[in-house]
Amino acid sequence: MAFLTPLFLVGLLAAAIPIAIHLIRKEKPPKMVFSTLRFLKNTSRKLVLFQQIQQWLLLLLRAVVIALIVVAFARPLFDSNIANLVDAEPESAVILIDSSMSMRYGQRFEQAREAAQELVADLSAGDEVAVIAFDNTGSSVRELSSDLDGARSFIASLAQPGFATTRYMPALRLANDMLESSSNQQRRIYLISDYQANGMGNDDSGWMMSPGVVLNTIDVGEGGSRNLLLTDVRSPDQLIENRNEYEILARVRSTGSVHLDEADVRLVLDGQESNRMPVDLSDTSEAVVRLPAVFDTAGTHRGEIRVGADEFAPDNSYFFTVDVMAKIRVLVVNGEPSTNWYEDEAHWFNLAVGGGAESPFVLTTASERELTAALLAQQDVVVLLNAGSELSPSQARALDDYVTEGGSLFLVPGDRVNGGQFNQLLGDLSPVVLRDSVRFANGDYLLIADMDRRHPILLPLGAEWGVRFEGYWAAEPTPDATVLMQFDNGSPALSERAVGAGNVLLFASSLDTEWNNLPLQGLYLPFVHESLRYLARAGSKERAYRVGSTIDLASVLGDETVVRVSGPDGREVPLIPGSSALTPELLGFYTVETGRGPQYFAVNADPEESDLEKMAPSALQDSVTNPDTQPVQSAQVRTEQLMVEREGPQRMWWWILLLVLLMLLAETRIANTTYR
Repeated sequence: MAFLTPLFLVGLLAAAIPIAIHLIRKEKPPKMVFSTLRFLKNTSRKLVLFQQIQQWLLLLLRAVVIALIVVAFARPLFDSNIANLVDAEPESAVILIDSSMSMRYGQRFEQAREAAQELVADLSAGDEVAVIAFDNTGSSVRELSSDLDGARSFIASLAQPGFATTRYMPALRLANDMLESSSNQQRRIYLISDYQANGMGNDDSGWMMSPGVVLNTIDVGEGGSRNLLLTDVRSPDQLIENRNEYEILARVRSTGSVHLDEADVRLVLDGQESNRMPVDLSDTSEAVVRLPAVFDTAGTHRGEIRVGADEFAPDNSYFFTVDVMAKIRVLVVNGEPSTNWYEDEAHWFNLAVGGGAESPFVLTTASERELTAALLAQQDVVVLLNAGSELSPSQARALDDYVTEGGSLFLVPGDRVNGGQFNQLLGDLSPVVLRDSVRFANGDYLLIADMDRRHPILLPLGAEWGVRFEGYWAAEPTPDATVLMQFDNGSPALSERAVGAGNVLLFASSLDTEWNNLPLQGLYLPFVHESLRYLARAGSKERAYRVGSTIDLASVLGDETVVRVSGPDGREVPLIPGSSALTPELLGFYTVETGRGPQYFAVNADPEESDLEKMAPSALQDSVTNPDTQPVQSAQVRTEQLMVEREGPQRMWWWILLLVLLMLLAETRIANTTYR
């Protein structure tokens, strides 16, 4: 038996009212003095027994009447299978567990696993469940299955969260796709997360779940958070060995819900602490720290900036590398040497490059006849100033081999260069095809009209180029060349081309005062220096990478053979056979052993994952719920509705009240009956 309004059953206590009245009004018979007991002795024993039975029967009837009235108001119905009918509707559930780096805060991930285990425990036989542990890089998935014990084991075996960022949408899409293949009507997604605001990403596709799929949110990120974050670190990635002191800039921010007033920032170089500085954040949430550093030896230096005094350790370090290169060896092939400095093609270039002991360059000069393969092999950069068309075929082949194997070439054709011979000898290397040598008269000149200001050569130089070019080479870029600067007539001024493992630049004017006034400008020296530094750079290695990014070891290491790759924990990281791609998953330094020695790659977490600002779970719920999905009723509500439907035809309360009426008539009859 069940009741629609079981709260009325509290009224059953009223059945005790007649009993209480009976007990209260029960009096002891008074003692009276009689002159004779003759009449009392003649009282019938049957009369006394009748009165006792009558009183107990009336008491019982009155108590039962009250109880039946209460039961009638509670609206009873006879159906012992209602709960089973509700529970018999099978459910398909997908449990999403956030395993991003922010779930490492406190006990969040442990709470998430406990919540997932409770969800599985609430399922019944016949239900099916899938479990997905997700972040932005991928998922650990257990497909839909009715094996609830297997789901419990899978949840218990989940590893600790990694260091990737949070992304909700890919996981929700995967869960929705799983449920679309389910035949059950009850389909739910349970998302267990700390609901980090950055987890939405930039997804504005307007995607929604399928009709009938319901999202339930479970928040394990409640409570205050304290965190210090290194939002940005500026350090050089490559330096030329000259023993100067550099500054490393670190931006520190308090990102938790509870503001931290102070921090301690330390700089560690090659495992040794080299600097420490306290930071006062009492008046601001962010501060920039300047940490002096000296890199006095060539090679790769491993750096780490540490910040402490918070409750979230994974983002307390920023790792970086600084490659200190030996001085750049530059070979200048002078096509127009002269004892008079103002007629010497290399005079201004040599002044800019050869700065004595403090110069980052080692300069060697040669004529075209002196150019040999042995001399090329000793250089980092080769510069042809007004030269190239008088090379022999063997010299041109040696130059081609030098560039293809990783050397760098800077071509600066001048008035002595023959365009046809230049194209024939150096056409496989040059980024342009020379057409005509143009020299203006009557004071005419060209200006720089356009440039790629984001290129490493031009980025430090600024946008003001007031150089007047009275002579230049009209040229046409090759299909695989990149034009970095253009004259105002559209002809390329500075072009770049990658050839094999090497790189080639061509400047379509001179680097002396014969064709322009560039050597007299303040940007001449930085232009020459940045061009040589760019050409001599060692591969495309960055100072730091992020977790989940792809490091192409082939492009960084060139033809070096990778012997072994190990992670920050010292364990070997296997590479996919035939692939040179490394996808880091841990924070710290990855070591790549090569035939020429170890190479280090610094890996950090994405700063956005350290921003612990929360979002309202209901905001995510509202954004992905399909409007065609009917509001989901709980099992209790569905049980109550089914009880109302079943109780209607039975109308038990009507028959109970009829019985109460009959019992009241019987009570009246019995109460007025006397024994004679």
